[in-house]
Amino acid sequence: MLKMLPRRAWLAGGAVLTALPAVARAQPAATWPTQPIRLVVPFAPGGTTDLVARVLTQGLTARLGQPVIIENRPGAGATLGSAQVAQAAPDGLTLLMSNIASHGVAPSLYRNIRYDAVRDFTHIALVIENPIVFVANPRFAPRDLAAVVRFARETPRGIDIASSGAGSTNHLLIVQFGQMTGAHVNHVPYRGAGPAMTDVIADVVPMMSDSLPSAAGHIRAGSVRGLAIASASRHPAFPEVATFREQGVDAVSNSWFGISGPAGLPPAVVERLSRDIGAVLADPAIGARFAEMGATVGRMSPAAYTDFIAAEVVNWAPVVQASGAQAE
Repeated sequence: MLKMLPRRAWLAGGAVLTALPAVARAQPAATWPTQPIRLVVPFAPGGTTDLVARVLTQGLTARLGQPVIIENRPGAGATLGSAQVAQAAPDGLTLLMSNIASHGVAPSLYRNIRYDAVRDFTHIALVIENPIVFVANPRFAPRDLAAVVRFARETPRGIDIASSGAGSTNHLLIVQFGQMTGAHVNHVPYRGAGPAMTDVIADVVPMMSDSLPSAAGHIRAGSVRGLAIASASRHPAFPEVATFREQGVDAVSNSWFGISGPAGLPPAVVERLSRDIGAVLADPAIGARFAEMGATVGRMSPAAYTDFIAAEVVNWAPVVQASGAQAE
């Protein structure tokens, strides 16, 4: 269960943040940034959120003229790191890799969530979207979803399927898979896709639900086998992986990742970040890296990304309710 972080106090009638040292106070937009920027990734290293952040920050560091330093803050289905950013100073020096888990699913999944996914953030830019894929250890006997269902029904305790954590779309796809097929599935949540993938490769858990970018390299290397992809059609980067629909399970599920900051960021800082992120994403080399990972580059203005997140909160509420999933 998340604990409420202490609110910082403002001096009455002033704009000086007393809970922070002078070096961390909001900088004038005209000179921003004059210090390194912290980008909070609310998952462990090695997963899609982390990989996307590392690709993006290389180009963003060059454009901003200051290091963009990744800080992994996993926990509570991406809500722990997100809550910390929501309560950071609105100076543009603390940003968040917002994502479908923290800002789409979590508002309905977590009873005690400590932020409002729209009001407590300044949403700046969508970065990528990508489908979800089921992968398995190469030694796992079932080779398709029908075989997985048979295995789960014939095994007294069912089948274990890992994910990056409770509240992720990877988690909800596992729940939906069990509901749609009648298979006895046991969700095994991790603190990120990286640790979960390590255990699948080591055969600690036989399979997992993962975002395609973090699974792509492992599928190509043969350390895991693609069982099914939750896209409307086969992915051009992995044409050998059949869709859920082709295998008789009517499921389509995608993830998305973007950049957000605390509520109240200066408009000039938001505009600068939006422009520079857009320029990085327009770089053909960056686009090629994301395409190789199975991701599609996003293009949204801050206003459009804010509206998109608000719609996602509404769209995922009935899905979470139907799944029966709930987290503290």
